[in-house]
Amino acid sequence: MAVPKKRKSYSKTRMVRSHDALKTVNWAEDKTSGEPVRRHHVDLKTGMYKGRQVIEQRD
Repeated sequence: MAVPKKRKSYSKTRMVRSHDALKTVNWAEDKTSGEPVRRHHVDLKTGMYKGRQVIEQRD
């Protein structure tokens, strides 16, 4: 099993962890209702996706 010879420096540790940051979620405005919705996701209230009815509407 490989064992690191030396301890990682603070700078190198931070460089590795820079990719672990949380990304912001991209929101868009719904064309019909004007509510904010996530892109490329089905609206669970209406069941619409890209202007089409994909799933049955919840009551």
